[in-house]
Amino acid sequence: MPGPSERQPAAPDHTIGVTVSQVPVERTLALRQAVLRPDQSLDDMALPGDDDPATAAFAAIDVGGEVQSVARVALEAPPFSSQDLAPTGTPAWRLRSMATRPEVRGQGIGTAVLQACIDHVSRGGGGLLWCNARVPAVGLYRRAGFTTHGEEWVDPVIGPHVVMWRLVDPA
Repeated sequence: MPGPSERQPAAPDHTIGVTVSQVPVERTLALRQAVLRPDQSLDDMALPGDDDPATAAFAAIDVGGEVQSVARVALEAPPFSSQDLAPTGTPAWRLRSMATRPEVRGQGIGTAVLQACIDHVSRGGGGLLWCNARVPAVGLYRRAGFTTHGEEWVDPVIGPHVVMWRLVDPA
């Protein structure tokens, strides 16, 4: 699998004014911190598996070079039994650290980044894609074909969440 520096960026989507492409995970950390965990340090934004070759980070970057939205996807089993959701042996991928600047939400930028993650999973053979979605973002995930699994729960530091999932066909 080619490294992030070998990937060609996606063509700009002029309707939303950004280019979505795979980037080094480090390029996503500042926005992840600012939007998701402002009470933590930039060093705390690194996740286990960030350096795994199957892990991919995506960013929507505007014409001025500013990161507007990010997400990360990696192979990771869900915290629930997936045998009722997918055939045995189906790979599981976890979407994490999806963040979009508040001032550009509702313009399709987060949707474009989420689609890049889904496309990565598809190119990687497909599988079960899941995430711990913040409740205010549930609509974004539903529009992308995700379904809730289980009950809403509250992370005492970052608020209410629900597990969501969808199957992604291989490319």
